[in-house]
Amino acid sequence: MNHTPPAAATQRSLSGDSTPTSNDRHGQFSKASAAAVLVCWLLVVFDGYDLIVYGTVQSSLIADTGWGLTKATAGTVGSMAFLGMMIGAIFAGRMADSWGRRRTILGCAILFSVFTVLCAFAPNAASFGALRLLAGVGLGGLVPSANALVAELVPTKWRSVVATLMMSGVPIGGSVAALVGIQLIPAFGWQSMFLVAVLALVIVVPLGLKYLPETLAPVGKPGRGEGRAATREGARPASGFSSLLRAPYLGISMLFAVATIATLFAWYGLGTWLPNLMQLAGYNLGSALTFALALNLGAVAGSVITACAGTRFGPISTAIAAAAVAAGALLVLVSGPPVSVVYLTLVLAGVGTHGTQCLIIAAVASHYPAHLRGTALGWALGTGRIGAVVAPQVGGLLLAAGMGVNSNFLAFAGAAGIAAVLLAAVGINLKAKLSTSPSTALTGVSNV
Repeated sequence: MNHTPPAAATQRSLSGDSTPTSNDRHGQFSKASAAAVLVCWLLVVFDGYDLIVYGTVQSSLIADTGWGLTKATAGTVGSMAFLGMMIGAIFAGRMADSWGRRRTILGCAILFSVFTVLCAFAPNAASFGALRLLAGVGLGGLVPSANALVAELVPTKWRSVVATLMMSGVPIGGSVAALVGIQLIPAFGWQSMFLVAVLALVIVVPLGLKYLPETLAPVGKPGRGEGRAATREGARPASGFSSLLRAPYLGISMLFAVATIATLFAWYGLGTWLPNLMQLAGYNLGSALTFALALNLGAVAGSVITACAGTRFGPISTAIAAAAVAAGALLVLVSGPPVSVVYLTLVLAGVGTHGTQCLIIAAVASHYPAHLRGTALGWALGTGRIGAVVAPQVGGLLLAAGMGVNSNFLAFAGAAGIAAVLLAAVGINLKAKLSTSPSTALTGVSNV
């Protein structure tokens, strides 16, 4: 369990890090907060579906559209959504801290849903890639904004657990994409997969309008999440990237960013290319999508497992172990194991890659004050999308160069291993801050 030292608690109050007081005082969720968390989770599920859906239709786009896509150009098209996510994550996190969580969350949800639906009507690869880029802006902006809101609605002691479980929505959405694809693509074509996104517009966005609260007061007025400094000065403490990228946050912000780059390279590279890789290895489309389902189900399990382990052992320590598990599992795939072992290793790869990302988000949400939380999450996830942008292209280029399926697994395994090393550096950095100057160490947790 993460325990906040008294000195760090004092610093957190001074820096504006407090969740709604009713939750902190009673250590439990109100019904209104629980409803808001559920809506955010549902939006993350659609975020995951709309992101992973490209991997399920990639083979169809290459073979059936007449767009002239090759493995290399398909990787480039796949990267467009991740490029949009990088833009969305960086700026939406900052917007959420300045304009409000609720407005940013709903805006991002509408954006990614509309442009995902429009992908079904794309006349060529260039239009499809542009629509995926615009959808990606919304996809990338939703996660840091939703996590920033949820962090302020739940009791402090549950913040890490809920942040990790929130991210289970991404692989659940990916699992739904794989399951739906097995039925819809043969019957109705690849276009039908993108039309499913309309459900978010007609069901979940209206729920968000009803149940999502705003947790930040307007600029110039102290709110319940602004702490004593806001009350004393009449405004929130300075926020934005200029505050994030200077002492005492600069070093840890850079480590979180680079670790996220490596983690997302492994997770989204595998998620984008796995169905195609398994088809190249000799499996039919149905079997290839079943392997993708195993990966995403492993990621769902990883969200739960790492939430429990992160609470007991700390998010950083658990993330190091999860990244190492992912690296080991992907290396096993290189040996060409039996089908049963392939399923097991893909489940472990899902547990490790997605679990690592969930734990990074939980650590970031816990280690920054409220007025910087959205910006910090946007920074880590936004810069981390560099890995997500590069991974599909690297996968395609490796295949186009004739290096074979195993070259992809080796690349993704190497990225997971690098993430483990970088997260170890994060842990060392945080322990050093706590031991040398506990009163100024971010928001301070004794168990990293």
